[in-house]
Amino acid sequence: MNKVPIIGITTDYQEKVNSYSKYPWFALRRHYTECLEIFNCMPIILPLTKLLPDLDFLDGIVISGGDFDIDPSFYGQEITSEKVQTIPERTDFEMKLIEQFIPTNKPILGICGGCQLLNVYFGGSLIQDIQSNIEHEQPNPRNETSHEITFPKDSPLKKFTNDKITFINSAHHQGVDKLGNNLTVTGTAPDGIIEGFKHQSHYYCVGVQWHPEFLITDFDKKFIQDFVNHVKKNI
Repeated sequence: MNKVPIIGITTDYQEKVNSYSKYPWFALRRHYTECLEIFNCMPIILPLTKLLPDLDFLDGIVISGGDFDIDPSFYGQEITSEKVQTIPERTDFEMKLIEQFIPTNKPILGICGGCQLLNVYFGGSLIQDIQSNIEHEQPNPRNETSHEITFPKDSPLKKFTNDKITFINSAHHQGVDKLGNNLTVTGTAPDGIIEGFKHQSHYYCVGVQWHPEFLITDFDKKFIQDFVNHVKKNI
């Protein structure tokens, strides 16, 4: 009997916003779990905790996006934009999670803020507020595409589309500035903002700046399925 892959997903965290509760709460859009369930995976939501348990039961992890920014002190800078809003507890937890999970060589996928976190973890830096002719925080709904993505010659993302032009959604005001150590760019926006990268030696450690979990296009579906396939092959 084949084992159903178990994939951990990190959550957003709020303690000052009274939209759900006047007390601290965790949040995660259902898209993150549903996009894994349709490919026969069991998603496990990982709340912030100071004591990380033994993570051997996880076959892969997803570092999700959220309503937050990474404190620039993690990449040696001070805050230079009033738009920067940090959640230190979340960043501390995810940094420790990656540090513990990287040596297992099990698949890691960073989405949006998770992509930025992976870049910073590997020694990169971020653009604190993108100034561009592209609206990276798109005005239309997030379950619609926004702008084009282009691929370097040897990008593994190219295999997920046969279209001459591939579109993705966009919901971020920050992006990769200096690329982290041992990372390779796999996709860019028309303005040059990095939309995807992969680690050069890890079995599967990938960051994408858009939100493929919405499964808007066949490109998104094939990308998520490829992540799941890597998880299954690694069990």
